Amino acid sequence: MTETPVTVLVVDDEENIRFLVESALQLAGFTTISAADGRAALRLVTESRPDLIVLDVMMPELDGFEVLQRLRDSGSRCPVILLTARTEIDDRVRGLSSGADDYVVKPFAVAELVARVQLRLQQAGLASTPAVLRCADLELDADSHRVTRSTRQINLSPTEFRLLHFLLVNKGRVLSREQLLIHVWGDDFSRDPSVVDTYISYLRRKVDVDEPKLIRTIRGVGFCVRADR
Repeated sequence: MTETPVTVLVVDDEENIRFLVESALQLAGFTTISAADGRAALRLVTESRPDLIVLDVMMPELDGFEVLQRLRDSGSRCPVILLTARTEIDDRVRGLSSGADDYVVKPFAVAELVARVQLRLQQAGLASTPAVLRCADLELDADSHRVTRSTRQINLSPTEFRLLHFLLVNKGRVLSREQLLIHVWGDDFSRDPSVVDTYISYLRRKVDVDEPKLIRTIRGVGFCVRADR
């Protein structure tokens, strides 16, 4: 995560949804604040200046569309991810055309929402990472696009490089297939989780020729990079 704490405002009139989203974001290393309605959300934006907003659409009085419109009219460029049970394409178009940065439909996978938060923060330049990432004797230099293990240079495809980079950014942390799909393949992926397993296999053939093995499979959860056994 970032060196400076990143604050996410979670806005939803359902307490259980707020608790679920805040808990997941806190586990991912974010600071969270929350609001149960649109007016409280607008007040918190002014008082606390969050770095990103997860905003429910279907709320009484001021709904999410109205909150978003007021934010953009006031000049706020804070990234906003709309969270709603509405699936109609017109609602999605309305939200995105009003200035939302992303749109997640309920019921949602918590890992996907967290991954989308991380992705939008990276795009906003709020999730900077060191140029050189290491795990044991594995080193990735993002500036020179060079990967080495001990003295051996490893040649990776662009997709393999992005996958290894994201694993190393989150060294020691287990990442789900959904998180990896969103971060590595972006909005263009097919949502077929088998592509993650395929590219993990490609990486292992190149990275884990040496000991210790660094790319770990956590059954039923996902993958991580770590040096300890």
